[in-house]
Amino acid sequence: MFVRVTNTPRPYAWGSTTAIAELLGRVPSGQPEAELWLGAHSGSPSVILDPGQTGGAADLAAWIAADPRTALGPFAESGRLPFLLKILAADSPLSLQAHPTPEQAVAGFERENALGVPLDAPERNYKDAFPKPELIYALSRTFDALCGFRPVEEIRSVVLALLDADAQREDPQPQPLEDLLASLEADDPLADTVEWLISNGSGVPTLVDLVTSLAFDGNVAGHTAELETVRTLAAEYPGDPGIVISLLVNSVTLSTGESLYLPAGNIHAYLNGLGVELMAASDNVLRGGLTPKHIDVPELLGVLSFEPVPVPYLHPSSPAAGLEVFTPDVPDFVLVRANDSDLDASYALTGPAIAICTNGSVSLTGGTSSVVVGRGESVYVTPDEGELRFAGSGELFLATTNTGAGDPRWH
Repeated sequence: MFVRVTNTPRPYAWGSTTAIAELLGRVPSGQPEAELWLGAHSGSPSVILDPGQTGGAADLAAWIAADPRTALGPFAESGRLPFLLKILAADSPLSLQAHPTPEQAVAGFERENALGVPLDAPERNYKDAFPKPELIYALSRTFDALCGFRPVEEIRSVVLALLDADAQREDPQPQPLEDLLASLEADDPLADTVEWLISNGSGVPTLVDLVTSLAFDGNVAGHTAELETVRTLAAEYPGDPGIVISLLVNSVTLSTGESLYLPAGNIHAYLNGLGVELMAASDNVLRGGLTPKHIDVPELLGVLSFEPVPVPYLHPSSPAAGLEVFTPDVPDFVLVRANDSDLDASYALTGPAIAICTNGSVSLTGGTSSVVVGRGESVYVTPDEGELRFAGSGELFLATTNTGAGDPRWH
């Protein structure tokens, strides 16, 4: 069954006022439109356009609760849709953050429950018992992000360039940068440095101010991307330790069509751009700066992976002309992009799916029915449709489960 769904973009302050509307051919609301959610998450479940198809249920969450066997197929026992598909439009930076492993999520959720921490308490870290890996696919010409810790030698190179620029000033103040270099010589350099910075330890405010000032001076040799990030973050969050933490993290600008995969423990932040985001359906976020929200330093340090990693690009497979499949190493989700002027390709579902058309018009034909999805339209697909055939001329993104990475009911 194909069930047409829609939703209203979330009005977070960091969102663009025009990007989502322009992409989907809608009239802008005049307010920030940060994220369009397509899924059954209780925070903003997708609205069902024809409740007659779903026994009167008005949204996906209500339908799944009332008839999980039809809506979820093999996921009926879990009672939940394991993924959340979003169109994300960032006009200013989001917070530095990381997400827990499945084991950490269960343990943290049970621990906070036992302590009696209310689910809506601002100091609550674990809102549910699930992990939150995610991927982002760039729709805009550029999409800027921070993701994963860099090798210490690369960080040292940036700090030494800042020291050289400071030495050229009339009144050099090298001590804060020398303290940063000393921290990077510790036995566990990244963990120790992050703990010092995020705890706003001795000398950190002065270091943040100095790094910000040097970045705006324009006299630092090289490291253009890192310094541009410092300027961007300082304009939004002046004095925040996350400004210096950004120097420890890979800075990346995606081009249209490129994708990142952010597993558990990966420190990251989206800075600017329009993209398709697909994640496990969870609210478990450990923040690490660039936010007025609660930061639990010990818990964050326990979740973060301090192993330096290259930029975590996720490259697609292409099983057929006009089809790209972005497959992470988790069972919760896979992203399929169908895009061609003469589409004729198929993809076999292993569970429920959600599709949204971002250009042109694409027909979907399954085992029991078919539907035509035009620009800006989205549909929920029940698992009994089986293999889907894509036809038409346009671009469509489909989110579904990824049983190739393990048991889809592992939750």
